[in-house]
Amino acid sequence: MINFALHQKIIAMSLESNYQNVLSQIPENVKLVAVSKTHPSEKIKAIYDLGQRAFGENKVQELMEKQPVLPNDIEWHLIGHLQTNKVKYIANFISMIESVDSEKLLKEIDKEALKNNRKINVLLEVKIAKEETKFGLTVDEAKDIFNKYLAGNYPNIEIKGLMGMASFVEDETQIRQEFGVLKKLFDELSQLKPLETLSMGMSGDFPLAIECGSNSVRIGSAIFGERKYEMH
Repeated sequence: MINFALHQKIIAMSLESNYQNVLSQIPENVKLVAVSKTHPSEKIKAIYDLGQRAFGENKVQELMEKQPVLPNDIEWHLIGHLQTNKVKYIANFISMIESVDSEKLLKEIDKEALKNNRKINVLLEVKIAKEETKFGLTVDEAKDIFNKYLAGNYPNIEIKGLMGMASFVEDETQIRQEFGVLKKLFDELSQLKPLETLSMGMSGDFPLAIECGSNSVRIGSAIFGERKYEMH
């Protein structure tokens, strides 16, 4: 039976190999958000020790469990659907909320940012996939919110850019077309106020997303291995 210390060493070596492999495929101007959802704090710390600082989580409860036990210079990104009643739990430490999919949510983030005397960075999540299950704003809703933001409606948030997920399909032409919709909107809004972040691409499609103009990728399984579904 393999001893625990050796088992941990093998896991750490595998993580390092995965991480370096992903880094080798990402240009210097593209940010890597390591998606650590469902993976334990020990794995996050192992990747942190290799120099990674931005980590993405899907669920508020999981984020609240991990944040206090990990280094305080980690830049936490909330990338999953966020309910308005959960914003208050992360408002004092979250670095970026990538999944703003409604004006109602944006107003709540603005309110909680004010309570915590800080500005919260957000990305507007735009629905580019044809799949019905994906959350997100329409292009017109995103434009409307951005114009209100420019008019000073949400003084305690900073809209840093856009986020989107392509359909989970094999058809590269369709994926390119969906990424293209978001890139076009990003360029259009950037003419009104320069935006920094276009977050497109995950483990299965990030090289294509980078080709299509993404400068921030959200990569989980290619680094951490398959998700641990037993965590709740």
